[in-house]
Amino acid sequence: MKKIRTALVAFAIISTCFLTSFKTALATSIKGKVSPAWYAVHAWAISESDTLYTTITGGSFDFTNARPGVYRIIIEARSPYRHMAKV
Repeated sequence: MKKIRTALVAFAIISTCFLTSFKTALATSIKGKVSPAWYAVHAWAISESDTLYTTITGGSFDFTNARPGVYRIIIEARSPYRHMAKV
């Protein structure tokens, strides 16, 4: 009985170490607000390995499931305003 208990404890420890050793990059979100709200149409988030697109609603945008990294944010605007880009 003692050998079975020791084996189960060892298995639990090894399983825990195995499962926590492989971390995946957690997805995050990129949020922002644009003013004046009516003139902003779409937002883009561009990185070296990913491109995201969303519609701006009420002056706010939200990119969900963005991979960690550095993104360039581009806001598409209506006339008379110009498109804007930020890193």
